[in-house]
Amino acid sequence: MAMAPTTVANSPDGTPGTSDVGHVEAPNLRYFVMALFFIFGGITSLNDVIIPKLKELFTLNYTQAMLVQFCFFTAYLLIGIPGAQLVKKIGYMRGAVAGLLTMMVGCLLFIPASQTATYGLFLLALFVLASGVVVVQVVANPLISLLGPAKTVHSRLTFAQAFNSLGTTIFPRVGSALILGSLAGVSAATLSGPALDQYRTNETQVIVQTYIGLAVALAVIAAIVWMFRNALHGETIEHSSPTAGFALLRRPRFGFGALCIFLYVGAEVSIGSLIVNYLMQSSVMGLSDQSAGNMIAYYWGGAMVGRFLGSALLRVLSPGKILASVAAGAVALILISANSSGHVAGYSLLAIGLMNSIMFPTIFSLACERLGARAADGSGIINVAIFGGAVVPLLTGALADLSGSLAFALLIPALCYAIILAFGIYARRPAEA
Repeated sequence: MAMAPTTVANSPDGTPGTSDVGHVEAPNLRYFVMALFFIFGGITSLNDVIIPKLKELFTLNYTQAMLVQFCFFTAYLLIGIPGAQLVKKIGYMRGAVAGLLTMMVGCLLFIPASQTATYGLFLLALFVLASGVVVVQVVANPLISLLGPAKTVHSRLTFAQAFNSLGTTIFPRVGSALILGSLAGVSAATLSGPALDQYRTNETQVIVQTYIGLAVALAVIAAIVWMFRNALHGETIEHSSPTAGFALLRRPRFGFGALCIFLYVGAEVSIGSLIVNYLMQSSVMGLSDQSAGNMIAYYWGGAMVGRFLGSALLRVLSPGKILASVAAGAVALILISANSSGHVAGYSLLAIGLMNSIMFPTIFSLACERLGARAADGSGIINVAIFGGAVVPLLTGALADLSGSLAFALLIPALCYAIILAFGIYARRPAEA
């Protein structure tokens, strides 16, 4: 059937851009789209488990370890707009298959990375994997809008986001058991030469096995989606210049909002990346690597719970004021964690996940308010701003190395949240036409 024009948007939280779409009745296809949200959310959060593993095996400092997130989120900068153009050219279903197969290739690249015990190859594998994630996200958001009537789009999108959060909650728990649970008693820091290479090769096999399992699952899902490649007969997608949205940055409200997306994603990823090492410190909770890895689920699970609570509050309260409130809460929790010890320090850091829950969609909607026909262009710029997940963690890791303190390094995410607080206050009133 014929489709109305659809805009392509992208976010790590599965938050859609503005779309004006028709719909198709394909109930079975909805389950596969939910699976896409679950998988790309889970794979992204799995980086939080890989970082401490690779840090130990390759005796990395925090700056070097954060290159994992840098390479992963650089894909949003380099692949986001080309990925959207690809989807516009080949359509949603074939675009989903292309993204899934790219993710599969990225998973399989962990095999040569392990065999050669080369950190750089692991980073390349993560970049390829993330490139596929970006394309799948470009597809999944508007596709949810297509698969049902307009009057129920919000409930479908909320349900899809819940699957995304479910993935970010479950994957770190499973990954912790599979990956961190296998760390050997010997330390890479005590080895050198061939013995060190062999140790790294042996220990990275658990990472390889985990990602081979993901590759198989991705291949199966890609095959199923391919079977539905012609399900959206007559689909049409809005075409515009890839760089059309950059002029919007001259609008103070939108430019400020795009900056806050950059800072929010960076702060969220920075904290998630440091959780394991932070909780392992004797001054905090003194946990083992696997036990600390299991705690990541509370960070991402808090975001999942907060989404449902926040969606109700946003119906009756000012979005700007709620955004300012949760940003202030995040700053307060960081200050509590950095200036305390034991379980108070640990759980206050994990509780920041609850504060993160509504930030991305609220910043997005406030920034894009009253853009009208330019909303699609705004979505494209927001996509590029997700690159903050590459930059801010790297800066946080560098500060941890320079100061010798993970608690002090939390100053950078705290500054990010403080700026988001200011945006919430700035955008508390409706935008002018």
